[in-house]
Parts: sequence; C-alpha cells; structure tokens
Amino acid sequence: MTKDKEPIVRSFHFVYIITLMFGTIIQFSDESEFTVNKSNKGLTHVPKGLPPQTKVLDMSQNCISELHLSDISLLSGLKVLRLSHNRLQYLDVSVFKFNQDLEYLDLSHNQLQKMSCHLITSLKHLDLSFNDFDALPICKEFGNLTQLNFLGLSAKTVHQLDLLPIAHLHLSCILLELEHYYIKEHETGSLQILNTETLHLVFHQNNYFSVEANISVNSLGCLQLSNVKLDNTNCHILIKFLSELTRGPNLLNLTLNHVETTWKCLVRVFQFLWPKPIEYLNIYNITLVESIDEEDITYSETSLKALNIEHVINTVFLFSQTIVYTVFSKMNIMKLTISDTPLIHMLCPQATSTFKFLNFSQNVFTDNVFQNCSTLVRLETLILQKNKLKDLFKVGLMTKDMPSLETLDVSWNSLEYDRHDRNCTWVGSIVVLNLSSNILTDSVFRCLPPRVKVLDLHNNRITTIPENVTSLEALQELNVASNSLAHLPGCGTFSSLSVLIIDYNSISNPSAHFFQSCQKIRSINAGNNPFQCTCELREFIQSIGQVSSEVVEGWPDSYKCDYPGSYKGTLLKDFHVSPLSCNTALLIVTIGITGLLLAVAVTVLCIYFDLPWYLRMMCQWTQTRHRARNISLDKLQRTLQFHAFISYSEHDSGWVKNELVPCLEKEGIRICLHERNFVPGKSIVENIINCIEKSYKSIFVLSPNFVQSEWCHYELYFAHHNLFHEGSNNLILILLEPIPQNCIPSKYHKLKALMAQRTYLEWPKEKSKHGLFWANIRAAFNIKLTLNTENNDVKNLKSQEIQYKNPS
Repeated sequence: MTKDKEPIVRSFHFVYIITLMFGTIIQFSDESEFTVNKSNKGLTHVPKGLPPQTKVLDMSQNCISELHLSDISLLSGLKVLRLSHNRLQYLDVSVFKFNQDLEYLDLSHNQLQKMSCHLITSLKHLDLSFNDFDALPICKEFGNLTQLNFLGLSAKTVHQLDLLPIAHLHLSCILLELEHYYIKEHETGSLQILNTETLHLVFHQNNYFSVEANISVNSLGCLQLSNVKLDNTNCHILIKFLSELTRGPNLLNLTLNHVETTWKCLVRVFQFLWPKPIEYLNIYNITLVESIDEEDITYSETSLKALNIEHVINTVFLFSQTIVYTVFSKMNIMKLTISDTPLIHMLCPQATSTFKFLNFSQNVFTDNVFQNCSTLVRLETLILQKNKLKDLFKVGLMTKDMPSLETLDVSWNSLEYDRHDRNCTWVGSIVVLNLSSNILTDSVFRCLPPRVKVLDLHNNRITTIPENVTSLEALQELNVASNSLAHLPGCGTFSSLSVLIIDYNSISNPSAHFFQSCQKIRSINAGNNPFQCTCELREFIQSIGQVSSEVVEGWPDSYKCDYPGSYKGTLLKDFHVSPLSCNTALLIVTIGITGLLLAVAVTVLCIYFDLPWYLRMMCQWTQTRHRARNISLDKLQRTLQFHAFISYSEHDSGWVKNELVPCLEKEGIRICLHERNFVPGKSIVENIINCIEKSYKSIFVLSPNFVQSEWCHYELYFAHHNLFHEGSNNLILILLEPIPQNCIPSKYHKLKALMAQRTYLEWPKEKSKHGLFWANIRAAFNIKLTLNTENNDVKNLKSQEIQYKNPS
C-alpha cells in the first residue's frame, strides 16, 4: 500500500533489462499453442518433431553442445529462442538463415569460444554473456543489427576499439561480463562504449576490484556494477573508475550489487558520490568486513534523491552502533531505505531533516525508535514493517511530532493494544495506516488516527468491530481479511467507506442489509468465508444480484457454501431455496389452506364414495377374523349344533330367506331358525335360550320392525347375557334399515348401547358394496367346527310355526 505510493526506486536499467528479456515472451504467452518449453529436461540435442508454428522455444538449462541447421530450419516463424545454460562451444549463426523473424536470442552461460557472424538482422535481443570468448565477439556484421536493443557480451581481454562496429547503434542496454578480464600492459586510452542508456558490468566475484581502464559512454543514464570487492587499499580504484563515468550530467542511476567492502570505504564512496549528478543510488547485497570506526563525513549539497541499501551482512561484531546511525541520520536526502539489516535502532536527526521517505523494513527496531523526535517534520512516509515493534500505543506516540506524516506501515510486527486507561496519541495527518500481520484484537479500534482514509488490519486477531467505535468518517478503504470476524460491519461509523476487504474470516450469515447501510461501497471482497447456505443467506445473495458485478470482488468463484454438508462447495449463485420454506407465516398459511382443501376433498370423497362405511366394514372384518383365531375349538365343539341363530322381525323375513340364509348356507353354514328349529312343547323362552346356547353366533337383523318386536328384544337380551357369561363375542348385528336413536324404546338399553358402539354391519343398498358385506359375514365363521350331530327326534321334526313374533 505505502510502497505503491512511494516506491523504492531501483535502477532504471535493471527494470529495462527485465522488461526487455521477458517482454517478447509475454507477447506470445497467451498463445500457448505457439510456445514450446523444453527447459531443464536433460536434453543433449534439439528434439525432433517440433511444431512448425512454434514462435517461442525455450531449451535452457540442458546439456546441448551443438546446434544444427536441421534442428530449427522448419521453424520459420520462430521469434524467441532461449539456449542459455547449455554446453555450446561453437555456433555457426547461419543455422538461423531460415528464421528471418527471430528477435530474441539468448546464448548466455554456455562455453562458446567462437561464433560466425552471419547474424539475422531482425534481432532485438542478443545475449552472449558468460561464455569463454577470448575477445569480444564483435564483427562488422553486428553493424547491420539496426533493431538491436540489448547486447550481452563477455571476454577475457578488451581492446579500445572492440565495440567500434556498433558505434552507430542506439542500444538500450549493454551487459559486459568481465569475470576473466585483464588489461594488456601496452594498451592505453579508454574503451569506447557508444550510445547506450544502460551499462551493466559484471566482475569476478572473488577478485578485488582492479579495473583501471577508462570506459567512455555517451548518454549513459544507468550504471550497474556487480561483484565489487573492496578493501581500504583498493577503494580509490573504484572511486577513480566511477569518476570517469560520472563526468557527464546524464548518469542518474547507479547500482552496486554484491558488494564486499569496509565501513571506511563505504563512507568514502558516499562522500565521493554526494556532489555528483547521480539521483538514485542502490546498493544490494553488501557485506561489511574488517572494522567499523568513526569516520568524518560532511554532506554537501547533492542531487541525490534516494539511497537504497538492501540486505546487509555485518561480519564485524564489536563496534559502536551510534557510529552507523550517525552517518545515515545526517544525510540530506529525501528518501532513505535501509532494509534487511541487523540494525536495532536509528538516531533522530540532530537538525531539521530533509527526509520525506524512510524505509527501515526487516530490521530489528524496537518501540523506542524515533520517540520524542521533533526533527522529522517533513517526513511523509515511514515504513517499519518486519521489525520488533510491540506496543501500538508507543507507535502512535512516535508520530505525534511528525506533522507531515501521511503514510505509516508497521505491518509484520508483534503489535498489540491493551491500554484501556489511556487514549492513543496520533498525528492528525496520517491518512494511510498499515497494521496488518500483527496480534491486534478488537481493542485496536479504540486506537486509530481520526482522519485515516486507508486502513489495513488484515491477518490479526479481530473477532468483532465494536459498535462504539470512534467515528472514522474519513475512512474509505478497510482491509480486515484473515481475521475471525463473524459479521459484515455496518457503515454507521464508516460513513465514507467505499472499499471493504473481509475475505478469509468466519462470516457464515452476512447481513442482507449491508448494501443498504453502505451506500458508497464500490468494492467488497467477502469471499472464502464459511457461508451457511440456509434461509438467512438467501436475502444476502439476492442483495448481491441487485448491485453491479464489479462491486463484489471474486464473485462468484470465491463464494461457496460450507454448511450444510449437502451444499458444501456449491457456489452461492447456484444455491436456491424456495421462498415458501423461508417464510414461516406463508408456510403456516399454505399448510392451513392445503389442509383445509384436503379436508374438503376427503369429505366430498367420503360422501360420494361412502368411504366411512367401507372403513368400518373392513375394521369389523379384521376384528372378527382376529377373534375367531383366538377361540378354542375344543370349547366350541362341545355343545354347538349350529353355526348361527338368526333373530329377525317377521316383516324382514323376505330379506332373511331370500338373501341372508341362502348366501350363508351356500357356504356350508348351518342356520338355526325359529320356524324350523324350535322344539315343540317347550316354551318360547326355553327354545330361544336353547338355540342361542347351541349356536356359534347369533345374528340379529336390525330394522325399525325389529325394534317393535318384543320377542326380538328377548332374543337379543339372552344372546347378550350369553356373551358375558361365555366370555366371547358371539353377536353379529346387521342393520338392514337405519334406526333413529329416538325410535328405540328406553327399556331397550342394551340395544342402545350396542348401536352407540356402532358394532353392526350395514346392509348396503348399492350392489357394488354387497361383496364386502358378505365377506364380513363369512369372516365371522372363518373357523372349522365339528358340530354336535347327535340323533334325536327334535332335529328330524319340522317345527311348527310358532307365531310368537309380534306382526305389528
């Protein structure tokens, strides 16, 4: 964040080389079918059968020792060829005569000693560095490379006019590798390197710097020296070497990479470069040796804008830290970067400082740095990431005397805030604050600059954003990713919030009202949270659909269901649930209406199809079958002579004789009827009791006529009495015609009780129901009985018809 605003300025030529080296490859990276990558495959030769349409061919880091015309002659469209880190010793450039579109050729880090000069004029990038050439492999044909931008060379000896063939070319960068370089004693003068913007010289990494030859470059803007080894005796050689290159006003960027030097020599280099026109000085990978003693240095007026020192190894263990701090704190430049060093502190400048940008990242600074420092009044950006800061309160106190400070980065420390008794003190000018990757909790919201616009709190230990947060009306961007937040924050205290990053938290049911409360939001990233795909989430998904797709970052790929298990991994956009199941009131109304319609439908069906009758009959059939199975056969067979005794009113005899008796006797059921089975000479009551006792069942045909017959009631009484006496259910009631309850005399209380229990079978008028009716009757007799058939005169006599039934 802060680095975007105040970038660490690296050398222009270094950036240019990166762009130049990879720009052509990037140009074709989207066309993957035209790119062939054979790097690091252990190849000893170029493989056969490469696609003729290949435009980018990478065969670096192999063991290829020869390159033949037939290897690439069919690749007429080839534009990029990388053969670095192989074992090539000789190259006939004529092998590329069929590759007239070749623009990028990398032959660095091989064993080349010779090469022909039949070059392709379309080349823009040619790297021959880190090879075994005795002299620079420059011939007159190089002058035809009018499109050349980058040229990498290496040689053991360098002559003054070696680069004359390319003097007229306007190159962007020359890389000159001089690891085995030595100067012939008889040669004088200077090496003419004409018309290049960037010059990169690579020396032998184990040899002390000893290049005393003059190098003259026209319009040189960037200079990089790699592998510079110095001590107090040869330090002047480097200074003399630089003095020739820094005479002109165009050299603005100087980079020293992989430097081994003493503290004294380093200070001398600073002293030498300070009045030069150089604007950006970068020192990477520096190792300090011998001793660190106090050195006198006076900083004159300078054109230097930025000093960047990264990755310092200090082999000196006993020295005064103040000596080092003083040299840097006195610098009169705008931007200073000292990162990845063992520095534990930095002095506050003694006088009002010119520093506008300070970057002390990846050191071991503590909370005491710059406390009570009132000289950094121009400081606008301060970066202290990856140090040993622990107390956020002290960090705020550090800024109170920095009235111009706008950007503060203290990420990747161990900051926490637990002071509830004291308010934090911040300079009011801070607008960008990076507190990410610390151990801050919810209390951090009580210790923030009041006018902060960009706040980064990601990767902390925040669980909630308190509602009583001090109003941050200016806050526009808030990053609270990778915490433990369970809810989306409202914008009550963040009235200007436009960017919210809250992914990788514990949000399961985000509020659907977020977009309503945060009207100014133009970007939200809430993906990669454990969303619970339930009814509560449905409204949030609908609210996302109402905003622009550009507002919700990562949608839909980063928004997936985590619960329940059946939806785990499902994209939120694919999660659908019916409105009915999520609306309780609507669900109750729907169930009520559905139940009512179902009840009406059942009622109509019952009325139309007489369903209750069928159900009742089936129930009785089942109960009868069950009872019949539980009755002991031995007990039944002792006295029984009939399967059933039928009691009926004489007015119903037609139905009995024409319907009931024929149907039963057809099934082999022996029927006892009073007109044929009553014994003459015995009283009616005695015959009734005798027939009931000798019958397995008693069938009563009920109708209004039955109710009017007193003898029928006697038969029912005796049969019911026998029921309780024997302990079995031997009554079968057939309702031939409906009998209103009010028509039954009160003295027939047993009949009323039986009718109230609805234990009777109804004779249906519809023929379609007769089958079920007869099935219920037969079920009552579904038992094999051996009736007592003893011979007597009574059985063989036709009983006289006894008119004991009341015909009325």
